[in-house]
Amino acid sequence: MVTAAFFFSLMSLLVKLAGQRLPTAEIVFARSVVMLVISFILVRQARLMMWGRRRSLLILRGLVGFGALFCFFYAVTKLPLADITVIHFTNPVFTALFASLFLKESMGRREVSGLILCVVGVALVAQPSFLFGSGARNLDLFAVGVALCASLLSSVAYTTVRKLGETDHHLVVIFYFSLISTPASIPLMVGHFLWPTPLEWLMLLGVGIVTHSAQIFLTKGLHRERAGRAMSMSYVQVLFAATWGLVFFGEIPNAISGVGAVLIFGGTLLVARRV
Repeated sequence: MVTAAFFFSLMSLLVKLAGQRLPTAEIVFARSVVMLVISFILVRQARLMMWGRRRSLLILRGLVGFGALFCFFYAVTKLPLADITVIHFTNPVFTALFASLFLKESMGRREVSGLILCVVGVALVAQPSFLFGSGARNLDLFAVGVALCASLLSSVAYTTVRKLGETDHHLVVIFYFSLISTPASIPLMVGHFLWPTPLEWLMLLGVGIVTHSAQIFLTKGLHRERAGRAMSMSYVQVLFAATWGLVFFGEIPNAISGVGAVLIFGGTLLVARRV
């Protein structure tokens, strides 16, 4: 899960760099095509049942994963890297919630407390002017809302991955993700496509490669550990993202957003100890 976090942080960096000019849907499409080719080759080499055993659940994972991916990529282009990563890390609590509802994994006061801490933490990170006054950072609240949607949808996707671990190989799960997200992103590109520069082509290729690497380690981790605990272990991605944000974009979070990050981490750790 920690290795997956490192590759996901690289993905965020490349998406933010490419998203300075290219539309979100185009980045999602490029990422999906690269992953589709790689995963198809790996599935064939492993001689796995390509279409899987639980197709309806695999399709659901692909659709929900696509929605989460699009929302996350959009938010990455609008928010500082550390902040979007912190907000996205509310998903371990949501994952534990959905795992409790659909997988019958236990959920109690710790999970509820974790959810409350995460909500307060997000408010401190975003620092909307109607709560903190005109001198606050006041991040784009629409982008913050999209980031929370990405987190919620990701938690549904991770819960389905956890369930699919009982029947389907992780490479098949990844293959379905890209198989669904590739055609799903095409209608969103109509009227907005921009031809990438040579450097942007490299960035788009890099997004696909590092994301595929991250997905492999993520799926393996979720197949081997309970959903809430597995996801909470990847919070180190924030450290990676903060480093990239500082080095490439000069992004420096203030003290209040730091407190918000601590609260979100606290919420995820509560879930980790419980599940």
